[in-house]
Order: sequence, then C-alpha cells, then structure tokens
Amino acid sequence: MEELEQSAFLLHSRPYRENQILLEFITAQQGKISAISYLGKSLKSNKKALLQPFTPLRIVLKGQGNLKYLKRVESEKKSYQLVGNYLYSGFYLNELQVRLLGEHIPYDELFCQYQHSIESLSQQAPIEIVLRKFESILLEELGMTIDYSPVFTENTLNYYYYPEQGFIPAVNKLAQPCYNSLHLQEIAQDNLSAKEVMQTYKILMRQIINHLLDGKPLNSRKLFIQHS
Repeated sequence: MEELEQSAFLLHSRPYRENQILLEFITAQQGKISAISYLGKSLKSNKKALLQPFTPLRIVLKGQGNLKYLKRVESEKKSYQLVGNYLYSGFYLNELQVRLLGEHIPYDELFCQYQHSIESLSQQAPIEIVLRKFESILLEELGMTIDYSPVFTENTLNYYYYPEQGFIPAVNKLAQPCYNSLHLQEIAQDNLSAKEVMQTYKILMRQIINHLLDGKPLNSRKLFIQHS
C-alpha cells in the first residue's frame, strides 16, 4: 500500500465509525486529504494531544483510496497558541479550506500561506490583514483571481462585482454591495492602511466567498458574533 510522509495541519476532526475518528488535513504535498485513525488503546494520549488544530505535524498516511489511514503522526514544532478573536480567525481559515478545497489537489502556496497566517495570528498581528491575504491566495488557488483592471481603465466612481463577469460600473442601483473605485485601486496595489479600504476589501471577499459557499453560513463566523 502507498505510504507518504509529509508536513500537515489538522483542519477538522469528528467521530466516524465505532472506535474511529475522521481527520481532515491540509498537507504540503497532497493538499486537503481525509484519513481515519482508531480511537482505541492504539491511539495513545500523546497522539490525541497532537491531533489538534494549529499544530505543525509530520504525518504518514497509508492506503490507495481517497480515504487514507493515519499510520504515524508527530509534531514538527510546538503548537501555535491562539486566543480570543485570533483563535476564531484560525477556525475560520480551517473551515474555509474544509468547505472549499477539493481533495488530493496540491496547493503549495496555500499551505505556506496558511502556516504563515497561523503564525501571524499567534503573534497577534492585525487580524483583518491576515485574513484578507489568506483569502486572496485561496481564491487564486481555486482559479478565481480578481481582475482589478477595469477600475483603473474606466472613469466610474462605483462598481458592482459579479463572480462570472468581474467589476461592472454601478449605473443602476441594485440590492448588492457597491464598491468605491478608489478603494478598489488601493486594494489592487496592496495599500491596505486605510480603515475604509480594509472595510471595502472585507465586504468584497465576503461576497465572493458567500458565492462559493452557495450562501451557506460558516460556523466560525458565528463565534465572532457570539463573542463580540
């Protein structure tokens, strides 16, 4: 049976069958991947402690089908410690990957960006910047690179965004987010210091991600609301 050792982070876990747990990882070489592990005596307490979010792992997976078996797991370094909104932000990044990524598709840049994002959150870097940069890389990996060129070439103050068409001049008033062209230009040039620009960026990313999720809510967003 095929075996592969690689770096990974645990994104999500849940009970599976009797004495088994289903694990979802983001890995350095294979992207998102699902695996099972047994919960009986073979799953020692130190192994349980390792199988937690935000811990850099080295895992060995075994099996030829889509659902692998977790043969071995060890830590690559200490777990990143996240608290409060930084913790909820980490859960948000995990849930995005669980919900949006296909399995067994390499996402090299995304894996690196995820690790950098978690490390930044553990250092209590500005949350909004960390999340927007991760979302941007995630969309690129999903083939949804945002084309900002219309906001530079057309003399229009406001725009709507359609995932299938891109930015469209806001001629008529519609019941959807309307984006200031100057804010969009700043976003395109990675000038994110102004609060109003970051707010525009947040609304834009939320619109696109909600579209990808078919409007289904994210559980991690509820944590922000409940603890705000």
